Amino acid sequence: MLQFQNEVAQAQLANVQALVGLRQELGYESVPADYDVSGDFDYQPLKVNLEELQLKALQNRPDYRAAQQGVTAANSQYELQKVNGKPDLTVQGNYSHVNGINAANFCSSIPLPIFNRNQGEIARTRVAITQAQELQKATSDQVTTDIADAYEGLRASDQAVSLYRSGYLDISQKDRDIAEYAYKPGAGNLFDFLDAEHSYRATQLAYRQALAAYLTAVEQVREAVGVRNFP
Repeated sequence: MLQFQNEVAQAQLANVQALVGLRQELGYESVPADYDVSGDFDYQPLKVNLEELQLKALQNRPDYRAAQQGVTAANSQYELQKVNGKPDLTVQGNYSHVNGINAANFCSSIPLPIFNRNQGEIARTRVAITQAQELQKATSDQVTTDIADAYEGLRASDQAVSLYRSGYLDISQKDRDIAEYAYKPGAGNLFDFLDAEHSYRATQLAYRQALAAYLTAVEQVREAVGVRNFP
């Protein structure tokens, strides 16, 4: 009983600390001091595959989209500097009508750069394109790695939960019920009943820990993909 009471006290403390930490992440002013969380703490299978997750992540991850836009911006700067390296043709025209005499003249001018054709900026923006492309590739690799890690974590957690749900929960429940049924009329001893009760509670606790790990893995997949509601 003492061990059980200590475990309950530790669980209550962990719950309070988790709520405090969550309130810090949300912002202390955004929720009241006595707030609580709600939702279904249950197993909901997530039917996804690795290729689908990777494709969706490349479409939605803000860091990868920013890297793509960086390549587009670098290409635009390169084209702009190439245009700036070409001389501009200037055309002027005048027309006058004085004392019945019409006069018109036109002139044009174009600079002839010999040494300065904006080579420096053109070279710099060309290098910037390469840098942006390398950043895009690195970001793509990071997205792929994040998805693979999250997916494998989800698979492992799903397998652990499935093992408990495949029969271990029912077995521990039946063992406890049988021991209790035998103990009440005096056919069983107290130690057998307490051992079955302890095994049942340990199995239930381990299952809930596995379920919590699975739900966390689901959220990590959503984070890696870059969307909140997925699938």
